[in-house]
Amino acid sequence: MPETPSPRTAATRRIPLAIGAVMVGAAIGFAGVYGIGGFKPGVGGDSACNGAVAVARKIAPLAQGELAALTMATRPLKLPVLAFSDADGKPRKLSDWRGKIVLVNLLATWCVPSRKEMPALDSLQTKLGGTDFEVVAINIDTRDPEKPKNFLKDANLTRLGYYSDTKAKVFQDLKNIGKALGMPTSVLVDGQGCEIANIAGPAEWASDDAVKLIKAAVRPAAAGS
Repeated sequence: MPETPSPRTAATRRIPLAIGAVMVGAAIGFAGVYGIGGFKPGVGGDSACNGAVAVARKIAPLAQGELAALTMATRPLKLPVLAFSDADGKPRKLSDWRGKIVLVNLLATWCVPSRKEMPALDSLQTKLGGTDFEVVAINIDTRDPEKPKNFLKDANLTRLGYYSDTKAKVFQDLKNIGKALGMPTSVLVDGQGCEIANIAGPAEWASDDAVKLIKAAVRPAAAGS
């Protein structure tokens, strides 16, 4: 007949078991975060976006002057599907610009900093817009859809394409991943839809600092030279 251990003996035996369980749990957690054999860069993100993080590292020294507030991506992050409409009301998605470096800008005509920033965005598009780069400025005014169009026309901002999201879902989608806190918001995205950098608030996108940084993002090899 087996011996029934006393309560004290049973408790004593449970201590090493509990310690072992904690150690195993910690080891599993450590392996999950760092990977067996050491830390693995990019854990927790989309490995397809590792290239965007590499670009961010190369152009980081250029985030100065007018772009000193630009925050570089430190982990691979693919943006969610951002859906909006063009000037004709046709549906568009960020993926329509796949293969290009894109500066996604969220704006609203009721936002004074947005209105002040738009001429600089128009100038940046004039200088660098083309086969490798595009400014995609998305208006999230939820009321009169003609007001943003009239603003662009009255301000003679002819190089910016008109894109809108009258439900402001694009803003909410970026907010959900911590990339939109207010207006305006800009996210620099690579040709795979991955974040390179972001900035909360307006920036002088027509400045020499901005032009130099965008050029380096389009041709990252030159940034390290």
